[in-house]
Amino acid sequence: MKKDITLVILAAGMGSRFGGLKQIEPMGPNQEFIIDYSVYDAIKAGFNKIVFLIKEENYEVFKETIGARVEPHIHVEYCFQKNDNIPKGYEIPKTRTKPLGTAHAILCCKEKVNEPFMMINADDFYGRDAYMKAAEFLKNTEEKIPHPYAMVGYLVKNTITEYGTVKRGVCKVENDQLIKLTESSVERVGEKIYATPLNGTDKFEVAEDDTVSMNMLLFTPSIFSYIEKKFPEFLEKNKNNLEKCEYLIPDVLFETIDEGYATAEVLKTTATWYGVTYKEDAEGVKKALQEMVDNGEYPNHLWEK
Repeated sequence: MKKDITLVILAAGMGSRFGGLKQIEPMGPNQEFIIDYSVYDAIKAGFNKIVFLIKEENYEVFKETIGARVEPHIHVEYCFQKNDNIPKGYEIPKTRTKPLGTAHAILCCKEKVNEPFMMINADDFYGRDAYMKAAEFLKNTEEKIPHPYAMVGYLVKNTITEYGTVKRGVCKVENDQLIKLTESSVERVGEKIYATPLNGTDKFEVAEDDTVSMNMLLFTPSIFSYIEKKFPEFLEKNKNNLEKCEYLIPDVLFETIDEGYATAEVLKTTATWYGVTYKEDAEGVKKALQEMVDNGEYPNHLWEK
């Protein structure tokens, strides 16, 4: 019996540095979006359901563009990141427009995900190899204690842009298990790569082959109950900062590891990341996708039957 595995695509955020909805900027040779390539690679790897996590006001534009292309090829569900699933006793300011963070985004998908799943960002091109390794892990995952989670780990040199800093989770890995992750701003300066931790600690040098997280994380449905359990603690801790605080899935993942609730295996890939962190990145992404089409990695018209 074929095992169901789902890809959750987080697309509720606005690309402030890019100047709009990065998720619907055409990048492929025939107006394909980066999301198109993510879904295409996921199907090739064996995923059989896609869940788009979006803002409700963007539903029509997603449905008419991305949905119209991919729905004939794979089962698609839509979830909305809204503040209607907040623990009792707490209220998010009505003036807040920014989503509550990636852990909250995952929680918003609870009713549509009942199988092992992987989450990705909507505006990142991850590469076929990453999906193949992730699908193999999910297909062979059996629910147990501690819960078997995972992360796809990239070589830092394959994930940076020449136009500025990028946010990456710099990883410490032992015996293929994630031990520590330092959320950092990463940039190349001359021949060297430096990471500046977002927690304010000192900048440090990173080797080109060091492992970083691209928010490509794998879970079983057990993560939903854990997020729900910890959500009140997060809100209480940030009760004076509810306008800006973010409930982030990497933080939750490390809590699960620290408490022995889960483990996080690192699935290493040599795939190259492409993304539009800055407007100047767009032409380079388009060129890379065209080269992959020319090399036969993708068809020229991605969704032609």
